[in-house]
Amino acid sequence: MSCFFSVAIPVYNKEKYILNTLTSVLNQSFQDFEIILVDDGSTDDSLKIIESLEDQRITLIKQKNQGASVARNNAIMAAKGKYIATLDADDLWESNHLQALKECIESIDNAVLYCTNYRIKRTNGFITNAKFNFEYGNTCQLVEDFFEANIINYIPHSSSVAFKKEDFLSIGGYNPKYRTGQDIDLWIKFALYGNIAFNPKITMLYNFYDEDSLSNSNLNTDRKLLITSFKKAETNHPSLKRYLDIKRYALAIRYRFLNEEDKANELIKDINPNHLNKKQRLLLKCPRFILITMKKLQQFLLKNNIYLSAFR
Repeated sequence: MSCFFSVAIPVYNKEKYILNTLTSVLNQSFQDFEIILVDDGSTDDSLKIIESLEDQRITLIKQKNQGASVARNNAIMAAKGKYIATLDADDLWESNHLQALKECIESIDNAVLYCTNYRIKRTNGFITNAKFNFEYGNTCQLVEDFFEANIINYIPHSSSVAFKKEDFLSIGGYNPKYRTGQDIDLWIKFALYGNIAFNPKITMLYNFYDEDSLSNSNLNTDRKLLITSFKKAETNHPSLKRYLDIKRYALAIRYRFLNEEDKANELIKDINPNHLNKKQRLLLKCPRFILITMKKLQQFLLKNNIYLSAFR
């Protein structure tokens, strides 16, 4: 079936979310799409819920548990659409999402990755708008310095983007060796490959709150591998160096929470301190007990619908 969009959705134990996620796709104002779901060996009722839906545009692929990267790659390989729109199985699209992507594609023809604006569900009942480090208006535009613009929230998100399958394959797709951060790896490769376009319309809700999400797991080895894999590229891209230094900062803080000071210091020595703001430089020098106290304070504030971050 030829269509404009193929919606690629990896699924692993998302019975609490998958029906609402799929409903948000089926309710799109732009209806020229197919849905490719890859179940990555779910052990809950995710499959039962998916199979209860009768829509000829839905294709379900089942595989043994191999991780999100493999599931995403397999969904995209099976896609027949002109463009791939990716979606996580616990996020939600507004009804204008695909239309907004289509508008961006049609107005900017020299991009390899198209993104829309989004909101973030930080706790159950507390939602904030994503914040980006660049100025934008009301119309689609190219992001001039992607890495500089990307240092607060990610401009692309795994539920807010579209791209051509051929461009995805040209940059190597999702790297299956990463259990986390595979989307960040993909965005960096896209940004090194070509232009990134952005539609400021808010069209997606990112469920950051899901405590079972893979992104919340302690996978620091993979995070470090991702950072070091672009060591050569960052020597020729100053803004990529700054972007990765902020990733080094965030991972160093994670290591310090775990009392792994040697690993934290190994990362810190590679950071240009001028690439961090004052809050971040101060936090790197704080004793571990202060970091733990501040994390507890942040969690308390979140419960009271207040979000504070070291990134701005």
